[in-house]
Amino acid sequence: MTSLQEIKKRLVNNNWLGQLPGHVVEELALSCHVKSLTQGQLLFAKGDNARGLYCVLSGKMRVSSFTTDGKEALLTWLEAGEWFGEISLFDGLPRTHDSHAQIDSQVLVVPSSEFTKLLSNYPELYQHVVISLCQKLRQSFTLLEGNASLSTKGQLARRLILLCNNPTMSSSRTVSNQETTLTRITVSQESIASMLNTSRQTVNKLLQELQKKQIITLHYGHIDIIDMAQLETLTVR
Repeated sequence: MTSLQEIKKRLVNNNWLGQLPGHVVEELALSCHVKSLTQGQLLFAKGDNARGLYCVLSGKMRVSSFTTDGKEALLTWLEAGEWFGEISLFDGLPRTHDSHAQIDSQVLVVPSSEFTKLLSNYPELYQHVVISLCQKLRQSFTLLEGNASLSTKGQLARRLILLCNNPTMSSSRTVSNQETTLTRITVSQESIASMLNTSRQTVNKLLQELQKKQIITLHYGHIDIIDMAQLETLTVR
């Protein structure tokens, strides 16, 4: 059972809401509850009505949808500190994707009615929500542009860079040793293939090419980016 004090602590330490006044954080903590999910459990499905705003407290959430032929199209993962579900709260339309627990996870749930009340009582929340939406919109535009103009290798490079640059994702971290500083991404080749809507074999071949050029190094369960500048050149049309 997560206590109110623990919820408040996590909210204050959250990059998105950490700058809010203490009384707003207090009100937010009082209005929400924690939901535990086991690996593979569905939080909400594409087409569902919006029931709340969510924040990942622990674990990892998988956001995806399925094509007409039954193939999963992975959009992204959401990790500790990331908020999601706000779009349907604002436009009143159904959920755009499925959200499953990639591993055992806990999410903070702000019910729709409570979220509406918070926005009414504390208009300053709007700015923080809008900033989050703008960041997601920018990322979506970047990916759409890449899909339209880049080769599969370029799309792969852009996706790796986006994973590195997401400040809230615990799967991306800086690793230092005696020789160099690099960025480590905890991600499987299967997941990257799903994100790019291609095969794992294609992704593996391209990653091997990047490794031969000493842009990345491959490991079981993670990828180390050792030459970000060279990786970025692959995203230039």
